[in-house]
Amino acid sequence: MNPRKSASATSVFDVERVRADFPILKREVHGKQLVYLDNAATTQKPRPVIDVLNRYYSTENANIHRGVHYLSEYSTKSHDTARTAVQRFLNAQSSSEIIFTRNATEGINLIAQTYGRQHVKPGDEIVITTMEHHSNIVPWQLLCEQTGACLRVAPIDDTGELQLDEFEALLSSRTKLVSVVHLSNSLGTINPVKKIIDLAHQQDIPVLVDGAQSSYHMPIDLQALDCDFFVLTGHKIYGPTGIGALYGKSELLNAMPPYQGGGDMINSVTFAKTTYSELPHKFEAGTPHIAGAIGLGAALEYVNSVGLDAIAAHERELLAYGTEALTSIKGLRMIGTAREKASILSFVLDGVHAHDIGTIVDQEGVAIRTGHHCTQPVMDRFSVAATARASIAMYNTRDEIDALVKALEKARGVFA
Repeated sequence: MNPRKSASATSVFDVERVRADFPILKREVHGKQLVYLDNAATTQKPRPVIDVLNRYYSTENANIHRGVHYLSEYSTKSHDTARTAVQRFLNAQSSSEIIFTRNATEGINLIAQTYGRQHVKPGDEIVITTMEHHSNIVPWQLLCEQTGACLRVAPIDDTGELQLDEFEALLSSRTKLVSVVHLSNSLGTINPVKKIIDLAHQQDIPVLVDGAQSSYHMPIDLQALDCDFFVLTGHKIYGPTGIGALYGKSELLNAMPPYQGGGDMINSVTFAKTTYSELPHKFEAGTPHIAGAIGLGAALEYVNSVGLDAIAAHERELLAYGTEALTSIKGLRMIGTAREKASILSFVLDGVHAHDIGTIVDQEGVAIRTGHHCTQPVMDRFSVAATARASIAMYNTRDEIDALVKALEKARGVFA
């Protein structure tokens, strides 16, 4: 049983209490109260995460694994505890299946350049979807260039939903890997990843799930999903930047070659031969982002204390409220209307460029994202150059949605 899910099931959500934990939400921008709706790019950090980072650098800082003095041993224990926190948060079977990375992007590149280089040959295929972030496109393009393999792309429909029958039709004996986003950062679509995994596994095809967006909006149970690889990034789950995690099934990770060479991923080194450490250290060369890992552990503990089920329920209600409010604006068109979606309100406004929208609403203290959101193929699919995107997190409120709507009405008036 996933202990995180059990705890969150009984959580009661109090948005004002949550907001009090995030110091930055008290600040003003351009003389207006900050309304932060750029959470898909990065979330703000709660006081417990800020405090643990300050405490680490103020009183605990030391390198890990190689020292016998008190601070080194203490930091090592804190770092190892953080790895266990990630394992429990995702309900992975073992903490040795959790590899610390800089971010989700590095995790995907690690798999491409280890598992991919090991298993993908000329004429083989890798299957992704049209809604992928560039981080789940470019690493596979590079691998295909290196190996002579082919990248196949499953289409999406006009709502932003994956066309599952078309996806299934792409799977064949040539398919060596499926890599799919769980929650689209530009559409909000929640992909049916369990169904995708089951379809792929029927043909013995391993699956990587990009959980950069999903992991802070909904409970993740890797043992139930049964994916082969999963990546997340710390800065989107209320943790520090520069830290992420890759999960891989132990039998796959053990069979994969190292990604980088250097200190702490070795067992022994001579000029004739090097042998490598056991998991997870085989894939963690050099001094890691110790404070980042500890901060990530603190962020996951904070999310657990609030409860992901309660967070998800709050965000679903807010997404429904925001969708209704935005679609009431004359000339506004939503991009991404899947039946199953979360957190993302992407839109275009007739006669107003997305960047102009972002600039005007910023003057009202409202922070949103504009551009292609590192998903240029999605923009091409919907025949738009860019969208404006408001993205929701646990600390957002209806009042903030109302502030966004007011700011958008101002933007529409400027260009009327």
